[in-house]
Parts: sequence; C-alpha cells; structure tokens
Amino acid sequence: MQTLFKNIFWAIVTLIIISFVFSGVLGTDRAEAPQKLSLSQLADRIAKGEVQTITIRGDELSIKLSDEKKAVAEKESEIGLTETLKNFGVETAKLGAVELVVENQSGWQFWAGILIPTLLPLIVIGFVFWLMFRQARTGVNQAFNFGRSNLRLSNFKEKVTFKDVAGLKEAKEELVEVVDFLKNPKKFLDLGARIPRGILLMGPPGTGKTLIARATAGESNVPFFYISASEFVEMFVGIGASRTRDAFMTAKKASPAILFIDEIDAVGRQRGAGLGGGNDEREQTLNQILVELDGFDRDTRVIVLAATNRPDILDPALLRPGRFDRRVVLDLPDLKDREEILKIHSHGKTLTQGIDLRKVAVRTPGFSGADLANLMNEGAILTARRGKKTIGQEELFEAVEKVVLGPERRSRVISVKEKEITAYHEGGHALVAAALKGADPVHKVSIISRGIAGGYTMKLPVEEERLRTKKQFLTDLAAMMGGYASEKLTFGDVSTGASNDLREASELARKLVTKYGMSESLGPMTFGKTEELIFLGREIATEKNYSEKVAAEIDREVRSFISHAYDVAVRILKNNKAALKKVAVALIEKETLEQEDFYGVLKPFKIRPIAI
Repeated sequence: MQTLFKNIFWAIVTLIIISFVFSGVLGTDRAEAPQKLSLSQLADRIAKGEVQTITIRGDELSIKLSDEKKAVAEKESEIGLTETLKNFGVETAKLGAVELVVENQSGWQFWAGILIPTLLPLIVIGFVFWLMFRQARTGVNQAFNFGRSNLRLSNFKEKVTFKDVAGLKEAKEELVEVVDFLKNPKKFLDLGARIPRGILLMGPPGTGKTLIARATAGESNVPFFYISASEFVEMFVGIGASRTRDAFMTAKKASPAILFIDEIDAVGRQRGAGLGGGNDEREQTLNQILVELDGFDRDTRVIVLAATNRPDILDPALLRPGRFDRRVVLDLPDLKDREEILKIHSHGKTLTQGIDLRKVAVRTPGFSGADLANLMNEGAILTARRGKKTIGQEELFEAVEKVVLGPERRSRVISVKEKEITAYHEGGHALVAAALKGADPVHKVSIISRGIAGGYTMKLPVEEERLRTKKQFLTDLAAMMGGYASEKLTFGDVSTGASNDLREASELARKLVTKYGMSESLGPMTFGKTEELIFLGREIATEKNYSEKVAAEIDREVRSFISHAYDVAVRILKNNKAALKKVAVALIEKETLEQEDFYGVLKPFKIRPIAI
C-alpha cells in the first residue's frame, strides 16, 4: 500500500511538471499583457488611424497600435477580416493604411492546441491506473509464489573439486561413493544396493561442510541446489511444508542432482522437547522433509546433503536409516591439514620467497578452515597497510595473534608501574612454563595490549594432542598461577590482571574433579548431570545428583588442586628470581620476546625443568 501511494504521488508531480512546461511554451507573456479589443473597438481605432499592423493567425488578431502598444482581438470564424471591418463602417482608405499580415498556424501548435487539452488528462489517468494495476499484479504474483522455495542453483563459475579441499580424508572417501553413484548408478542397482538418500555432514563451524558439499557436486558434474533450512520457515503455518515440497520437486526434475540443506537443525530439532511446547510451523516443515526423504524411488538419482553444527539436538526420526543413512564427521584440521589449507588459501597472494607456512600452522591449533582463510586475508591486509609488496612471515605471525586476541592497542597509555606489573606477570607465566617438564613450549611473550588482554604468553604444543593426562593438566594449572604468584612475590600485592587466569584455573580444576574423575579422594566418578533444553539449543541447567557433603568435598578438592599449582609456581619463581627479573627487564625494554629471544634470555641461568 505504501508503494501504491508513492506511485500516485509521483504521477501527480509529473502532471504538475508537464502543465508548467506547456504553460511556458504555449502561454502568453504575463509581464506585458496586451489589451483586448472587440471588433467594434478595433474598427473605431482603425477609423481614427491608431492601428499600424494587424497580424492574422486563424481567428486570432494581434494588433500593433500607433503608440507601439499591443492589443488582441478575435474575428468572426467564417467571414474575412476586411469584410467584417467594412460592415462596421471602416472606410477603404483607412483600411488600406493598415498593414495586414496573415500567418499560417504551425502544424505543431495546431495539433498541440487540439490534442494536449484532450489527451493529456487521459494519459495521466491511464498512467495512474497502470501503476495501481501493476501493484496489484505484483501482490498477486507474490501470493502465488509464497509457497515456492527460494532454491538456488550453483552456476559453478568457480568449480570446486576434492582437490580444493585440504584434509578431511575420511569425509572425502565417504563422499566418493556418492560421486560414483551419480555417475554410474547401474553398477550399484544391479547388485541390489540401495544408495543412501541423505548424508548428514556434522562438524564445528568453519570446518568446510558447505565446501565439501560443493566439491561433491563438482566431482559429479551434476546440478547443485542449495538452501538454508531457516528459509523454509515462515510465520504462516503450512508455507514451510509447501516450500519443502517445491525444493524436492525441483531437485527431482533436474535428476541426477544434489540438494544441499544448510543448518538443518533450524527445522530438524527434536519434536516435543523444551519448554513452552512445540512450533507448529517448524514441526510441519520437519514432517514434510521426512515424507520427502521417504518418497524417493529406488533409482532416484537425487542425493540430499545436510549440514549441522548440532547433531545432538536433531529429531531421531530424521537420523534413522532410510532418511539420513550416513553421518560424515568433519573434524578440526590437524597440523598437516592446516599447512595444506594455508597453501590453498595462499593462491592468488604474493608471499615472500622462502616463507614457512608450517611455522604458521604450528601456531594455529584449534583453528578451523574458515579461521585459516581469515588468517591469510588478515596477513594480506596487514602487508598492504605497511606498504609492502609481499606477505612475510612476520605479517602471518601477527595475523595469528590478531585473529586469536584482537588487534594491537599500542595507543593505550599505561603508567610505568602498570607496565612493570604486566612484565613480571607475563614473565611469571613464561618462566613457570619453561621450568616444568612436559609443559608446552613458550612461543611468544608480550606486554602489548591486544583486545581486552593487557599482555599474553603464547604456549603451543609440540604435536597434535587428542588426549591429555592429569600431569599435563596440573602443569597447565601451575603455568596459569605463574602470573599471580609472580606479582605477589615481586610486589607483595596482587592486581586485577590475574582475574582471568584465576577464573580459567578454577574452571579447569573443577572439571578435573567433576568431569574427568582425576581426584584421588573422590575417585573415578563424575558429578552433576547436565540437562539440555533443546528449544534454546544450549546447556542451561545442571542437575545436582550428589549430596551436600560430597559438594563440600568437591570444593575442597578444587581448592587443593589450585593450592598445589600455586605452591609449584611459587617454588619455581623463588628458585629463579634472577631469571624472572631478567625476563621482566627484557619485556619492559622490547615489549615482545619471540621464542628464540625468550629462551636466549634464560640460557645463562641453565634452568632444569622439574616434574610436577
């Protein structure tokens, strides 16, 4: 309706502009309005000799008087001017003294004078009605298309294959069979094999679920339809089911094809779970998806790929065999895979000769493929800002820190005292980590503020770890307490800079007791049952399945772990006060110590790592 009123407004504005234009073209000059005379007055003026020239344009008379003034008059339509004036008694001699000029009216003025007053209103009215009907037609089309799915077909301008997907070896092996079926279905059907109708891609965000789905279609060379599950759901009940039918019908018509549904948990969540009841529209959409997956014929060459970050909240009916038959897990990449991913994302970027991407991969444990792509892009942006022509190792290292912690805040003004406290705090973390056997090596120590951190110590494992032992956790706890212990030993006081360390240490110590069963007194047990309310899609409640006496024992064990870690940190720092001071002074001077610089500072002290 708002658009309709807007169209009418502009139509009226257009009409006013046209009126002004034609009034300017055809109108008379209002500044010097000529005197209007009747035929009798004109005859009287001619008789008195006051008229010089009469210009005849059709029935209009333009008169030029003796005093150079102008006048206008109109003659009779069917009678000549001379005859009319004679009838009014004008003598022939007087009439001969007046110059008569006959001007033929131009064709444009003639037709404009006839057509514009007649057709212009009709044109404007027709234009307004056209706008109204067009608006109504658009509304009707939207009503008819409301149940159509917003299904998009990839045009493969940039064709993606399995070669463009680094890592994910097992996932690619699972999907190779899908490619083989789409290319050679007869080989499977002759053996009585039933091809999977749906394949669920599961993994953390950024691990490449959409990318590997596109690669599957690229390898198969078949149409690739993709849609987000959230696009099925509308405020009107039944629209989601209609769009689901339309999406599956479109894919079947283009068979062989791949239909990719991203974030399927938006409509595939478990029915009847959570507070406040269900959602009729979402559940109807899910029911329609289940029906469509069951409706495939045995030889239908349409594969449904779906992606989700939360397979644990999906409805069991969606995961049963015959619907989503296979579940392909996409893990975060390991060291080798991260190096390969970095190589892929370095294509099209100018790197410095001899750059070592493996060193970058070592500094990125826990990064997903999307994180690594962002890292390379941040490195390129940083290089451009510095006016360099090639991306160097230093820019990539700094990009890692920017992705993890945020940009440097060198403009943040801190006092000399705060800088000293930060230097001893970070030096305490680094020194404790370096003096513990089995601790992760220190790669960098900095007192430059990044994000919300006043400084940071970067510790990275030598190799990929899937499992961690109790000794490793205790080592991590001692390193976390190193900053707090260093402040207390050096200044006899503590600052708020250790608050985040204390929070993380407390959370880790409580997990050792309640989740990992690593408490000697409580034994190999877990405590607390987590309830997931699926309508929110996250953990919001924990059931307390132990007594108050056990709760007190848990608190004592958590305190024991923290106290033991603090004691270890204090013992190391007391035994190496000179080394701590040397590291702190170096940080105050240089602000950042790379791995070689840090261990170079400690080398003269010959610190022997101790076991915790």
